[in-house]
Amino acid sequence: MGGLVARALLTLKNFKPELINLLITQATPHVAPVMPLDKYITDFYTAVSNHWILNAQELRNLTTLSVAGGFRDYQVRSGLAFLPRLSQQDSALSVVSSAVPRAWASTDHLSIVWCKELILATIRALFDLIDENTRQITEDPKKRMSVLNHHFVRHPGKIFEENPEAFTELTGDFMWIEVKTSKWTYSVYNDSDGKYFVFPLASHRKSYSHVYCENSMLDTSSWIYGCMDSNSSTCLEATDLSWRAELLPTIKVVILKLQDYPSLSHIVILVPPTVGNKFALDCEFFKEDSRTVQLPVTNLFSFGLSSSKILLNSTGLLYNVQLQHFNQVYQAFRIYIESHCQSPNEKTNVYRLHIPWSHEDSVTVVKVPSSSEISAKLHVAQPGNDSRVPVLNIYSSSDCQYEVILKTSFLQILGQIIRFHAGALPVYVVSNILLTYGGQLSTLISTGQCSEFSLELIRTAKPYKVEPIISIVVFLQGFNWFREIWDSLSLPEVDAAVLSSQDVWFPLVSLILFLLGAGIAYWSAVFFSASLRVFSTLWLILIRPTMLQKDNKLFTYRRLCVMGSLALVSWTTCGALAVFIIYLQYLFKVIKLHVNVGAEKNMLNGDSDCSKETSRNSSRHTVKSRSLIDLTSEPTQSLSNSTTIAETINSLKIHLTILYLFTWIVLLNLPSLVYWFKNLRYNVRLDPDPCRSTAIILVCILEILMNSTTSEVKSSKLLKIAAKVPLPLSVAMLAFGRMHLYKVPHFVTFSLLLHVLCCLV
Repeated sequence: MGGLVARALLTLKNFKPELINLLITQATPHVAPVMPLDKYITDFYTAVSNHWILNAQELRNLTTLSVAGGFRDYQVRSGLAFLPRLSQQDSALSVVSSAVPRAWASTDHLSIVWCKELILATIRALFDLIDENTRQITEDPKKRMSVLNHHFVRHPGKIFEENPEAFTELTGDFMWIEVKTSKWTYSVYNDSDGKYFVFPLASHRKSYSHVYCENSMLDTSSWIYGCMDSNSSTCLEATDLSWRAELLPTIKVVILKLQDYPSLSHIVILVPPTVGNKFALDCEFFKEDSRTVQLPVTNLFSFGLSSSKILLNSTGLLYNVQLQHFNQVYQAFRIYIESHCQSPNEKTNVYRLHIPWSHEDSVTVVKVPSSSEISAKLHVAQPGNDSRVPVLNIYSSSDCQYEVILKTSFLQILGQIIRFHAGALPVYVVSNILLTYGGQLSTLISTGQCSEFSLELIRTAKPYKVEPIISIVVFLQGFNWFREIWDSLSLPEVDAAVLSSQDVWFPLVSLILFLLGAGIAYWSAVFFSASLRVFSTLWLILIRPTMLQKDNKLFTYRRLCVMGSLALVSWTTCGALAVFIIYLQYLFKVIKLHVNVGAEKNMLNGDSDCSKETSRNSSRHTVKSRSLIDLTSEPTQSLSNSTTIAETINSLKIHLTILYLFTWIVLLNLPSLVYWFKNLRYNVRLDPDPCRSTAIILVCILEILMNSTTSEVKSSKLLKIAAKVPLPLSVAMLAFGRMHLYKVPHFVTFSLLLHVLCCLV
């Protein structure tokens, strides 16, 4: 967040933007907050983004670099760290650490600040940015971008020069050797004599379109030149083509399109004198079509059962495998590259997955012959105005044969969905619990009994109840007349439509998240119930349970004092603190109720066993009628006790569901509580407090609900409304809460408020 704070400085009225001209951020979520837990953080992001958009012309002098951590950063996905590049502003650069030259590695959220390779790249860039005259960061924005591109995007393997000389004199008493073949390899070891290898281009222009050269010596000296219109086999002056090179982990490579250099007559490769050094140089002329192959990616629903396969039979040094139809963030593949070489000696190859519309390449270094695996997935989807496709560059060995196999990876697709939409999972979990809560109220109306949470979750939490409505609304928003009606009602835009415009959404995502939310709700309820039994057991060991007492009073002086006290705590300190206190009180109440119900059931079971023993010889039919007893069966001795225990069990079930809902509200408000606690020594009151008003309402609601019973709710005229409201609330929660998690407690609070009204009316 430090990078965002630095950008926010420019929104201050008294801050002068000309004071800074360079901003470097690492793993900063510039686009949106990772978890939009309160309205203040989303408003802060909106204010910063709007300021940079509206004042883009004034901020052209500010050069901004954003470095993302890649797939190992599980806290901030790289797509959030990509700065928007506006048409008026071309001074923003966003890269992923896996694409940074000399780093070529993904980093987690913490290690990105102390990764040695990134530190060295940043330090080298800062040194090159110094103006020799002023000893400060240069004022020239073009030079700043040139330096950053040199160190963070494409490194030629040379020390940065702002204005490299157009021509270089080829000096030295070296031997000149002319090479007329289309493919050339030269190995050097302890060579004391320097050499110039000359490649005439006239004989190759008609047959080939490109020339490719690679050099395994990774020093910073120039090594490839171009001679201008020379008729002889030597030239004294040439243009330095080493600036066209690109540094890779084990080699430097140059790819030249002959059509772009019509004035060049020769290409010269310099082999300097070497003592104790061993390296190799390779060059070849080729046609682009012969080295470019297209590999269509497999269908999303193939689940890895089908594959796309291609065999590279040529003996070239470079292959470009274009991955057709690979342009969405929810696509994920595994690419298997098997190499078979004629020579048994191990060689080093480089595989690079190049994404042309963003700097998020990944580089893999392997020993061949071998079998390698590459993960192919995107941080940023393909823009609508970009027709380029991702390319797998294989920097190969000439005596090896390669087979490329591509398969859909279902697990990595799920990983992409979690990476992009994990922040919305709490919304889906609460939506499932809210649907279950409404189902329990409906069962209470129809049967007079409250069903178990797990059974009701399976019965009522269905995605077809909520998802079609949202999809229809998103579809209708594409029409102007519906958009005008929607805007006239002052309704916010549906989150699914916003995510679709950002190319990170498709219909099946919501279905998968809904099913994951249902699973989390189910197993968290199982864990919660098991924990409740453990606490109840400890309670029985430490404290003797009391008999169930029926209290018809929802309001007492003590409860009103508790409400007032917690409301005062919320107003004077932190709303999340009051919510947490009332949550502990509610949890204590439910544990006590569970203990008392268990003790009462044991007593009733004991009485039933005694009754069955005394009446065994009198009537077999009576024995059968008393042999089956469950949680809600009536005891045989006392009708009043039977009714009391049944009502209490129903109340316990509905209290557990409310507690599940309230648990997620506490979790969503927990960051505010942590922040307040850390700053307690500076200020007792959290200001601004994102959950103060909601906390005051919740305190009053839950203080009443924890003392209510289902018998009070059954007779209410509002029960039918309270049972039907959770469904539209769940729809609204999924429509407007995916990107605004702070809205979730509002929907839950409204549903619980209706429950309170059912207790009163």
